[in-house]
Amino acid sequence: MSDAEHRAGFVSLVGRPNAGKSTLTNALVGQKVAITSAKPQTTRHTIRGIVNRDDSQIVLVDTPGLHRPRTLLGQRLNDLVADTLAEVDAVGFCLPANEKIGPGDRFIAEQLARLRRKPLIAVVTKTDLVDRQALTEQLLAVAKLGTEVAGADGWADIVPVSAADGFQVDTVAEVFSRHMPVSPVLYPDGELTDEPEAVMVAELVREAALEGVRDELPHSLAVVVEEMVPREGRSKDNPMLTVYVNLYVERPSQKAIIIGKGGARLREVGTAARRGIEALLGTPIYLDLHVKVAKDWQRDPKQLVKLGF
Repeated sequence: MSDAEHRAGFVSLVGRPNAGKSTLTNALVGQKVAITSAKPQTTRHTIRGIVNRDDSQIVLVDTPGLHRPRTLLGQRLNDLVADTLAEVDAVGFCLPANEKIGPGDRFIAEQLARLRRKPLIAVVTKTDLVDRQALTEQLLAVAKLGTEVAGADGWADIVPVSAADGFQVDTVAEVFSRHMPVSPVLYPDGELTDEPEAVMVAELVREAALEGVRDELPHSLAVVVEEMVPREGRSKDNPMLTVYVNLYVERPSQKAIIIGKGGARLREVGTAARRGIEALLGTPIYLDLHVKVAKDWQRDPKQLVKLGF
């Protein structure tokens, strides 16, 4: 195929928290580049996943979930989404098939409708969780929302998908490709993300720490990779990295949750995160985790900067 026919560009996946954006990103890319969790608001960074196809390259920008902010962190996350949307070539608006359209979805749809001349693609996620009748009803409701907020033209496309079982994942990629500008590849073939390794490592630790804990913790947990250094005393034939990671929470009670009785919970976090990190880095690691309290960091501008927001 000639460069003149090749398409490449950026697609931002948006939606309210827990709409399946990160899971869809990973399914499209073909491996894990974005953290997933049953807890809402687990995405903090704009992870770029790169989908390489014969005729196109799609760079996926997975944003935090758009929501009505309650904290300074929440406002900063929304600002991050707005900045991202201004720069992409198309937007994929994720709406779960198993949840009725609510005020949060309408709020996002209205924000998206302000993006003039930008293709807006409605992606109905989690179709594996509903039967055919419920899916049909949701597709009709999504179409109606599009005409209500974006006028007679509505959405540029509506695509049902299940990232869990692979249903129509290729179709989503095909639809996104059609809306990309003609362009040579933007990233070298074989690259799957342009996120720094330290950010990916921090996200893997954060995902492991969020498994099976209380609902308020996702908002209160920040993870910072302090250092990744070769482990002393290892030969060149048998290398190992030592990865130093700090987990920050807002209250001592939250610290106790993360650490668990006798440190059992933190050991579980370390074991789960280490598997993902070793797969990412391609080398054995020694993971050194420490839990610290940064009081009310979500509302403190200085702490937010320190923790990378």
